[in-house]
This record gives sequence, C-alpha cells and structure tokens, in this order.
Amino acid sequence: MITLYTKPDCPYCAKVKTRIDELAIPYEEKSIADDGVSEELISKGGKRQVPYLVDDENNISMYKSEAIINYLESLRI
Repeated sequence: MITLYTKPDCPYCAKVKTRIDELAIPYEEKSIADDGVSEELISKGGKRQVPYLVDDENNISMYKSEAIINYLESLRI
C-alpha cells in the first residue's frame, strides 16, 4: 500500500496527488494537519516535510515531488 503524507495548501502535494490520480494508483493520503499524523511522519521519515511517500510493498520512502512522481510513473511501465 502506498501512503502519501501531505498538508493543506501545499502546491507540491497537490502536484503529486494530481499525478497519482491520473495514473490511477491506489493510495492512502494522510494529512499532517490531522491529530497524530505529524508525529507519525517524523517517526517514519525523520523530518516534518511533505510530500512524503511510503510504499510498504517495495520498501521505498521518499521526499521531493519530482522524485515521487518519477517513482510513481515507473510503477506504470
């Protein structure tokens, strides 16, 4: 399962969400504006930066919208 950590009004998060929807890849979105999610993000990634993608199936995690989009596109090849 892919999890995407985001925050409201984040243009980089919106860019990733648009592309992941275009690619029709199922994912769970977690907003750091929700209770406990910011702490969860820090425990997983070490910092409070979004967007942050976690792909448990492939043991992948990454920051940076362009890297995330490139990774998502590679899943559709």
